[in-house]
Amino acid sequence: MVVSLLRLLPWQDGVLREALGRLTSSAVLVHGQPGSGQLELALAVAKAWLCESPASVAASGAVPACGHCPACHLVDTGYHPDLKVLVPEAMQASLGWDFGADEADADKGEAKKRKPSQEIKVDAIRQAVTFCQSTVSRDRAKVVLIHPADRMNTVSANTLLKTLEEPPGRVRFLLSCGSIDDILPTVRSRCQAWHLPLPEGGAVLDWLCTAHPGLSASDARVLLAAAGGSPQGAAELLRLGWTAAAWQRLPKDVAGGVAGAWAGWPLPLLVDALQKLCHDLARANAGGTARFFPAEAVPADTSLPRLTAWAAELRQARRHADHPWNAGLKVESLLFQARRAVQPAPPVLGGKRA
Repeated sequence: MVVSLLRLLPWQDGVLREALGRLTSSAVLVHGQPGSGQLELALAVAKAWLCESPASVAASGAVPACGHCPACHLVDTGYHPDLKVLVPEAMQASLGWDFGADEADADKGEAKKRKPSQEIKVDAIRQAVTFCQSTVSRDRAKVVLIHPADRMNTVSANTLLKTLEEPPGRVRFLLSCGSIDDILPTVRSRCQAWHLPLPEGGAVLDWLCTAHPGLSASDARVLLAAAGGSPQGAAELLRLGWTAAAWQRLPKDVAGGVAGAWAGWPLPLLVDALQKLCHDLARANAGGTARFFPAEAVPADTSLPRLTAWAAELRQARRHADHPWNAGLKVESLLFQARRAVQPAPPVLGGKRA
């Protein structure tokens, strides 16, 4: 677990100082739009709480970490004995962390073979509870970071409740997530909640263009909208090879039954893109403005009943998007459903649809 690879986003320095000044409880919950840097900020907060510099000790961790003391180095390398980071196995794999590292030696082989879980399992929570019961190693605090906290299932969350309500000694819990409504009320009520604000659009566009030379501001704006305003979501689309042109062409391709470049996208992302198209078509049908696609790319003359039925089909497809389908056949099925849904509504005859 190399934490140093997860650095604060450029606009988060001021946000970090504000968070450190406000997060005073032993259990805190940072929430905001997914992909807005929750994990990076949470790790920076945990690092500040564990920092051993004189300034940090004097301020009780309410100032950013120095980045140079032994504790900061241990956090950066993932070996701080008083820091426990819990993320789903699938996220560990995407971050390059060894998701079998916490398994018993006899189980590590099996951990490597099985499919990484999308949830934070109860076994990981039990390990965190045991971690809380040991004494502090470096005389600052013990920090348990859970991200995203909404990935705890009911059993995992209930296992955490007692320790979360009354953390022993100098234990501090730091939970981060997307929507706070996705957190169980019993967990939410035990935490000090703090909303992570979204950055200004200009700062995000500058960051995307700097990180991807040759990307124009207009294309960055299209992809940022495609990601729902999520900075890291837009960066992930660029990493996967998405282009603004392909995104803008998606509604036309779907209406014409053409499997464009998007047909090669991973199935969960393709389903997500079609759900966004369905959302924008429904908004346009009701006289609203599109959120994810340019307004000129979204027709308003669709049939709302068809879109409603398509939305239900997409919800079903999303639940099983990680299933090992035959990719070609599944894309063809999704395209057939989409083309049927986006056709213009029948003409009105005598005040009723034909």
